[in-house]
Amino acid sequence: MMRVDEIVEQIEALQRSDLDAWISEELISPQEDAGALLFSEMECARIRLICTLHYELEIDAETLPVVLSLVDQLYQTRQHLLKLTAAVAAQDEAVQRAILAAIDAGNKIDEKT
Repeated sequence: MMRVDEIVEQIEALQRSDLDAWISEELISPQEDAGALLFSEMECARIRLICTLHYELEIDAETLPVVLSLVDQLYQTRQHLLKLTAAVAAQDEAVQRAILAAIDAGNKIDEKT
């Protein structure tokens, strides 16, 4: 866990006022412990992403929530795909072949449209 002053010190471009705004806009969700805000590794990575989007790619404050929502959706989709892959791998070989055949059939339909 990292405190506010540590994350601001670690990320050179990060302005405390921007961090406070992102917290109030709920783009970042720190944990609170004895009145101190603490950031998990996941939240620190999210702050770095937001800094890249905002400071380097110059994505404005109004667009930032939309971009982050899309990133979150992509992450969730990836997590679901990993779970689905594990579930398929746990099946008998015949079931796995049937699933792959169904996927291939779906791909052929997609190619036609």
